[in-house]
Amino acid sequence: MKTTRLFLCLVAFLSATLAGNRADADELVRFESAPVKLSPFRIRKANEQGENLPQPQGTPLLGYLSRPQGDGPFPAVVVLHGCEGMRLSINELWPKRLVSWGYVVLVVDSFTTRNIKDTCQSYLPDRVFDAYGALNFLSKQSFVDISRVALMGFSAGGTATLEGTKIEGNEQLMDHKFKAAVAYYPVCAASQGDATVPILILSGERDNWSPADRCRKRLARLSDDSPPIELNIYKGTYHDFDAPEFKVGRKVLGHIEKYNPDAAEKSIRSVYTFLQKYLSN
Repeated sequence: MKTTRLFLCLVAFLSATLAGNRADADELVRFESAPVKLSPFRIRKANEQGENLPQPQGTPLLGYLSRPQGDGPFPAVVVLHGCEGMRLSINELWPKRLVSWGYVVLVVDSFTTRNIKDTCQSYLPDRVFDAYGALNFLSKQSFVDISRVALMGFSAGGTATLEGTKIEGNEQLMDHKFKAAVAYYPVCAASQGDATVPILILSGERDNWSPADRCRKRLARLSDDSPPIELNIYKGTYHDFDAPEFKVGRKVLGHIEKYNPDAAEKSIRSVYTFLQKYLSN
């Protein structure tokens, strides 16, 4: 009898604990990408010529919002998908994981409203503005601490994350700023120079789609004034190494995508530590 009671108490305790950490059901939300602001020069020339400039407009977007239970305000993470669009690990696994850590999560869908299937072989309009549109949306939510929001991107979304947090980039035109950034297997560019926020880059050693060596070259050119950029390179791993939907592995456009459970777990721990460091009170 005592054993049964102990078991029932344990079940009740675990149920309550899991309920307390459970995210509310994903909510489909609508917002706009941040509009491309007119430069002071363009505004001045228009005034000189008596020209009426139209108010810049953003692109309508969809997003999936998840949040911890409670009133908050909570820190938050904006997530950008890769060139293939939404997939299980980005739209389900990472949001659940981040919510369990205490973050509001907004996954940006950059494709649906643009009628785009994928951009793995084509060009997509600058997604930096999508990220800052999501940040603007979160700034209006009472349960979000807008001073503690990170940007997190995967593959092409990781590349956009680096673009959106480089010095002298479009970030300087935005009203709200990110506090930190995480980029999974992005394409780095040495020309991006210094960062505006601390960044964590996670790359696979055998990834020939997003070569880690390019990220090394960028880090080598950082000035002493740049916020820190941490580069974690996982040996023997390919693109999408954190995504369990690629357990079997596949080749896309000559590039291997394959899950690596050991590298995935190590990278998840690194993301947890990084976000705790830069988004904590």
